Amino acid sequence: MRVRATALFAVAAAAAVALAIAATAAASLIGIYRNNMESEAQQSQIAKLSGERCRRGGSSHTFRIVVGKRTRECAYRTPVVGRDLEIAAVERLLSGTPKAARHKAFLAVNLRAGEAGARYQLAVFPLQRKAQLRKVLSDGTVKYLHIERNVKSVGGVNQPNVLRLRAFNITEGPEKGECRIVAFVARELVADVTDPAAGELQGRSSGFSVGALANAKGLVASVDNVVIRVPNPFE
Repeated sequence: MRVRATALFAVAAAAAVALAIAATAAASLIGIYRNNMESEAQQSQIAKLSGERCRRGGSSHTFRIVVGKRTRECAYRTPVVGRDLEIAAVERLLSGTPKAARHKAFLAVNLRAGEAGARYQLAVFPLQRKAQLRKVLSDGTVKYLHIERNVKSVGGVNQPNVLRLRAFNITEGPEKGECRIVAFVARELVADVTDPAAGELQGRSSGFSVGALANAKGLVASVDNVVIRVPNPFE
């Protein structure tokens, strides 16, 4: 009977933890920042985070990015900093991108970004219909937390990619202090993982980036409809 009771207790405990995690993921959110990039004032709120040669502007209604020579990625940050955030943005790989650079090009949103490019990142490859959830450390190490292929919601050249990335620390149960990261392309769930080493990322910036696995020279992309949300503190 003791073995059976212990087993039942373990099942109940596991179920309670699962419910607590699910509640964290399903908790209602509050929007705290929105930027449609429809004016010079709105676009000026965005600052470059990293990237040696990155040119911005050229559009009155979207945030346009052109990647220069010997540059693999151009990253930008919003004014919002914080640990537990969700960021959403609409990004497009534009037809001005040279054909040779399109296949390896990616569009991304970032959370907990800090020094030396450390961050959580959701990256999609428009011509590969692939999504990657990455954890980048300050020493340049890239950990692939999840890779999803044949993502129907990924749009091709000139088509919108609606990216959404959420990183919330778990606040109760045996996984307290770990981070649950959930990623969507449009309404399609592409990653749902828990990172037990969330403390490796000390940055708190939120933002977006464009780049390529190899040299991204000539890559042209646009970003608009950036929204940032936080967990509802009244629940």
